[in-house]
Amino acid sequence: MSKTDRPIRVRRSFIFAPGTNPDMFPKALACGTDIVCVDLEDAVAPQDKAMARSQAFARLPGAQGPESVERIIRINCLRTLDGMADVKALLENPVPAVMLPKVRGPEEVKNLADLLDEYKLPTRLHVIIETNEALEAAHEIARSSDRIEALFFGGVDMAADLRCKSTWMALQYARSRVVHAAATMGLDAIDVPYLDLNDQEGMQKEASLAAELGFTGKGAIHPKQIPLLNAIFSPDAAAVDYATRVLEAFAKAPTGLLVFEGQLIEKPVLRSLARMLEVHRIASAQKR
Repeated sequence: MSKTDRPIRVRRSFIFAPGTNPDMFPKALACGTDIVCVDLEDAVAPQDKAMARSQAFARLPGAQGPESVERIIRINCLRTLDGMADVKALLENPVPAVMLPKVRGPEEVKNLADLLDEYKLPTRLHVIIETNEALEAAHEIARSSDRIEALFFGGVDMAADLRCKSTWMALQYARSRVVHAAATMGLDAIDVPYLDLNDQEGMQKEASLAAELGFTGKGAIHPKQIPLLNAIFSPDAAAVDYATRVLEAFAKAPTGLLVFEGQLIEKPVLRSLARMLEVHRIASAQKR
């Protein structure tokens, strides 16, 4: 699938819900986020993995909440026994999408995709880039399966793997590499949550920098962060108006080139503007 063939989905914000507490699933789905990811990995203690697995696969698909919210289960690392048990549960109780943590290379993704093909399941894949090996192979991972719809940047684990501080400057190269890999295949790129709940200004600054770098969304650790994230990763009225006028002018242009308000507009820019308008249209429809 080429990057221009992929359906556009709004993924401005996401939030985790622990698999051990299915009563939280409807609350998470109703909090205004674009993605709810039920976690079987970091948020679940080893002794609770089996119980969380059973509850997540049984209850997330039918949990009450807006249909527009994407529902994902973050399974355990595929190189672990818990990860293998999660895959078995997935094959027995299919869900629309799963998130893959601790990936090291494209083979892991391809192996799972091949297994899903064998069982004729439509499950989509979201891959976290949070290891040094995955960062090195980010472009190969992005190309490894048409089932992949987004790359997530796991900044905390990445900083530990790279032996650097978890600051914007220290991780800017890693973030850029994830964005470039995602853009190559037309995938969404989702940035790591901002972990200081009391620093709203810091979160706004980091989210704005992430949007400027090319990320399409960012994680939240609390519902109160979501309205700001949705606003930052949505085009404002001025951007929507400009994009609309440019595309209307291009539709009337006699050639493939357009000079608009003194600027030369080429086809890659037009594709970007068209995508932005589609994100705006979908997000606006979801509000109604």
